[in-house]
Amino acid sequence: MAVFLIGCSSLPFHRGSNEGKLQPFLGEPSIELQQVFKNQRFPNIVVAMDGTLVATWGSDGVVARRSEDGGKTWGPQITIANPGFQGGGVTVDENSGDIIAFVEERHPPAPFDVYRSKDSGKSWEESKTVIHPDSSGRMPSMHMNEHGITLRHGKHAGRLVRPSRHYAAGNRREEWPNHFTNAVYSDDGGKTWHTSEPFPENGTGEATVAELSDGTIYYNSRIHWDKRPNNTRRRGAYSRDGGRTWGDWHIIEALPDGHQHRSYGCMGGLTRLAVKGRDILVFSNLDTPNARREKITVWASFDAGKTWPVKRLVFDGPSAYSSMTSGRPGTDTEGWVYLHFEGGPKGGSTMAKFNLAWLLEGTPTGDGSVPKL
Repeated sequence: MAVFLIGCSSLPFHRGSNEGKLQPFLGEPSIELQQVFKNQRFPNIVVAMDGTLVATWGSDGVVARRSEDGGKTWGPQITIANPGFQGGGVTVDENSGDIIAFVEERHPPAPFDVYRSKDSGKSWEESKTVIHPDSSGRMPSMHMNEHGITLRHGKHAGRLVRPSRHYAAGNRREEWPNHFTNAVYSDDGGKTWHTSEPFPENGTGEATVAELSDGTIYYNSRIHWDKRPNNTRRRGAYSRDGGRTWGDWHIIEALPDGHQHRSYGCMGGLTRLAVKGRDILVFSNLDTPNARREKITVWASFDAGKTWPVKRLVFDGPSAYSSMTSGRPGTDTEGWVYLHFEGGPKGGSTMAKFNLAWLLEGTPTGDGSVPKL
């Protein structure tokens, strides 16, 4: 179980080593889908520092599979924790190369443990971790957020940031007005985490983060309260202090939050392409007006999340929660986007591997325009 104490330090960081050129993402349009896990729920996907893809999964024990060839083939299933409940937010520490996973005892709110891999996901050990509450003494829950990031730019470079949430007095409908998303951040390689101030709208939960090229953090959140305006649209905000506070809150009219006949949204995926000096974001969620979870779709933004001018359907059938990451320069993953989602042609979980060229052949949304690339 995580230990809540005080203390932190910092680690060195080598700037610019994790971002490359745009051209590798613009080859021949391509997409591939393959099943990764069966049964259970809750996907996450990250790329280790050596280019190994690490997909995690699990609502009854948390497991991982690895790909060392850019997603062509996947190795055997590896147990991270059993029993356990995938808390999402798997985070690659780009300072040390460690990968950090959060595992809750049961469906949250619940106590959680932190596991660490020092060998690109081959093996995992429980890691003693300190979590500080926010300024009002509220502790975070880790479920079920998108992967964390290592900041690469600005005065907070090297900091780990991952989205989290606050369940108030519990995961009950009457408590939804008191729920909110937030984030946790660490300056000592994930040994100590601090909880950010709340996202500036209550009734939110299950979020994503991406660092922009100037060090600003873009925040994209699910809504979890049907009494809020436009409750079927995603929420956005920005942090300019390394993830401590969030401002410029807005409703993202172009992005649906899961299917449109439900009182709460659906976990989405988000990644910024690993391209130096560009703020190209790709977001994933369901795009259906029906009362079913289906039609997993991806959207692209070329201006740091201000507009989302193009989208493309990935799979037309049953689909739900999703997680997404960008390939790492200088490895077999370079130039690819990886989308790990519930559902797909064979059920369980599916990995979609596609490039930006494929997404650009999608449907205009009317929200802005695609720049000449």
